[in-house]
Amino acid sequence: MTRYGMLINTKKCIGCYACRTACQRQNGLEADIDFIRYEEIERGTFPVVGLEMVPLQCMHCEDAPCAKVCPTGATYVTDEGIVRVHEERCIGCKYCMAACPYQVRVHNPRTGVVDKCRFCTVNASEDNPMCSCVEACVTGARMFGDLDDPESEVSRAIVELDAHPIMGDLTKAKLFYVR
Repeated sequence: MTRYGMLINTKKCIGCYACRTACQRQNGLEADIDFIRYEEIERGTFPVVGLEMVPLQCMHCEDAPCAKVCPTGATYVTDEGIVRVHEERCIGCKYCMAACPYQVRVHNPRTGVVDKCRFCTVNASEDNPMCSCVEACVTGARMFGDLDDPESEVSRAIVELDAHPIMGDLTKAKLFYVR
């Protein structure tokens, strides 16, 4: 069984929004709706100060609070560990938005559905899955792959770069950050 995950290296991210634009295009999102948002964190001490760009999106939690509170079962976790949304079941109650500790769920006022990153795969093969945001990243700050394969590029990078979920083991998130 494959368990997909992602690594985001904020030391390489320049905040160019290419990942967000690719995601919007791939998922047919309007300009005012996005599955990836950015937090700017100031690092350093004056006069040596810099900005760290931290792209945030669904963490595809194994212990997904959003799925636990969904009254219709619209939000669920697949066998591969991807958190998905059955759009036809979503009643737009926003319980999932309130339960998400990362605040990455997005309400679409046009459809009434509460949606999120889908770990889409574009121009991918079974041997080389690739999300559109990873493919679009101009600095190589993103990696995607099988977390259960210790030889996968993403698994090796997580170990080598000492990457961790942004809130530790709070929800068993499958997005790992180098900060």
